[in-house]
Amino acid sequence: MMANTLNDQNLRVAADWWMRLRDPAASERTTAQWLAWTDEDPAHLSAFERVTELAVRLQALGEVSRERLLAEFVPTQAPSRHRWLPAAAAAAVVIVAGGYAGWRALGSTDTSQEYASAIASQQNVTLEDGTRVTLGGATRLTTHFTRGRREVDLTEGEAYFEVVHNASRPFEVRAGDVTIEDIGTAFNVRRTGNFVTVAMAEGRVRVADATGGGHNSLEAVAGQSVTYDPARAAMNVTASDPANAAAWRSARLEFDNEPLSVVVANINRYRQEPLRIADADLNTLTFTGTVKADAIDDWLHALPQVLPLQVSEAGAQTVLSDTRRKPTQH
Repeated sequence: MMANTLNDQNLRVAADWWMRLRDPAASERTTAQWLAWTDEDPAHLSAFERVTELAVRLQALGEVSRERLLAEFVPTQAPSRHRWLPAAAAAAVVIVAGGYAGWRALGSTDTSQEYASAIASQQNVTLEDGTRVTLGGATRLTTHFTRGRREVDLTEGEAYFEVVHNASRPFEVRAGDVTIEDIGTAFNVRRTGNFVTVAMAEGRVRVADATGGGHNSLEAVAGQSVTYDPARAAMNVTASDPANAAAWRSARLEFDNEPLSVVVANINRYRQEPLRIADADLNTLTFTGTVKADAIDDWLHALPQVLPLQVSEAGAQTVLSDTRRKPTQH
């Protein structure tokens, strides 16, 4: 009887945590407190997973409110001998509500969701597992969650992930030819075409290059960044400041020896009037430094002092042209 009482309590607390983590006002402290609770006892994480499974099923039938979810786990009246609806009973309720065909469709608990942000904006989202994601400017990603895996496809842009770790249900981000698998972590992923940068803030991830098979993979930890350059089909690991892993959230765009083409593409995610490189020879020049997202014009004004180019206006675009002497044509 004592075991059942403890199990009931864990499920009630887990239901409350599920709703708190999805609250847009949830802070990093909320996530840290949730992680501390799951670390106290393996049964806590198991209870949270059971709550998540039921919540996903309920969500497929309609919006999940705190009252609706907690009603399954936290009775408002004095508890009876059926204080918590076991998984089998909960399934029966769903079958009655949606019919057998509907239940079969929900049984796989496969869910997909698309997210997108506008130019020069940020968007904070909380995924159904409690993972928190911040999208940078002009960013698009799609999530696909199943019983056994959690997958995110970063189509373009940049996103910072604070992952709710679950070893039995891996979390993986795909960015072009690169995959990043969470091993208990907070990290940033920036995709510019197939040029990918992963910056670690906490924990560890496994980064793999799909073009190189299983032989081309590595683990990165807090204080490291991994860059994948498709032109070289190789990954490069460098030291980095964990505090700057997602500096763009504070309007600072950080670049470390990156091609000018990559720099310009990322700056364009924060500038309504796009930059354009007029001469292909400029693409391979590299830039290291910080560009303030709210002072891009100041950076442009200073750029000719750093690189051999000139900045000019052409219609609704700002053009970067090569100032190096061109060979004389005969």
